[in-house]
Amino acid sequence: MKLSFYLLLLAMATATVTVRAADSINLGSYSVSGIFSLDSLNGTDGGISGLEASGVAYARDRGTLFFVGDEGTGVVEISKTGQTQSYMNFDWTGTGSTNHDAEGITYVGGGQFVVAEERLQNLYKFTYAASGTALLGNAPFVSVGPTIGNTGIEGVSYDPRNGNYVTAKQDNPVELRIFNSLSFSTTAGPDATPDKLFSGASSLFGLDSLSDVQTLAPIDALAGTGAADNLLLLSLDSRELIEITRGGEIKSSFDLSNILPDNAIEGVTVDENGVIYLVAEGTGGGAGLSQLIILTVPEPGTWSMMLLGLGIIGGWAFRRKTVRV
Repeated sequence: MKLSFYLLLLAMATATVTVRAADSINLGSYSVSGIFSLDSLNGTDGGISGLEASGVAYARDRGTLFFVGDEGTGVVEISKTGQTQSYMNFDWTGTGSTNHDAEGITYVGGGQFVVAEERLQNLYKFTYAASGTALLGNAPFVSVGPTIGNTGIEGVSYDPRNGNYVTAKQDNPVELRIFNSLSFSTTAGPDATPDKLFSGASSLFGLDSLSDVQTLAPIDALAGTGAADNLLLLSLDSRELIEITRGGEIKSSFDLSNILPDNAIEGVTVDENGVIYLVAEGTGGGAGLSQLIILTVPEPGTWSMMLLGLGIIGGWAFRRKTVRV
């Protein structure tokens, strides 16, 4: 009888975990597990200078993170705890960009990245080469909106399952754009039209602005579940990270208001284990003050210990019953 009871509890616990994973990653279960300062790479070593972190991407086949700054000087490869591994410079000649406002970056595989220029609302695809220079004027690109002021693209995310792209526009209006496919070319074409568009005059999903977007498809545990379609939306102005479905339903949220003094958190990405990485340009937004913030969920370990405990108790009850017989 006791064994059956504990087995029932075990089944219920397992079912609870499965249902939760299928529906949402539950941001409320996450907590800050680390904050690391990032190198500014001020040019003394010939590398990029004045970088203020504004976008971040995870390259699974390298096991490292890559971040860009809103001064557009280049991209830096870092470890999962913020140590600089390598860098690559950007050359914007021929793009028409005057501000070089690189606000978003995503990894598309095979050593290739896509970087977003906010004001042109262009996405540029380039191949990473440590210590090299990406000639963005010669790179394949696509425009996802008209040239605009400092309220354009703040984030871009690639879905490795099907080649979808999602972009986040900062403000006036706030927009989330989902593209089933994008055609990159070295020659200018018409602006791409999103297959799904969410737009708000001054806010969207309760957020006053959008700073970045990240698809949850790369998380291994979500494969084949509805939650793999969900998106993370980051808002600097609202100081919040939320999880939504592609239909716009809010599933969970995480309050960012007390993480950093100035709290200029502008970029988000995830790895295959569901770890969330945020980048911030830091207090005052000055060079050398960028930060990497790591959010992890203790729940899997807690569930494992609980299930292990139930197994031990169940085993003890079974042995006790056997001895009595």
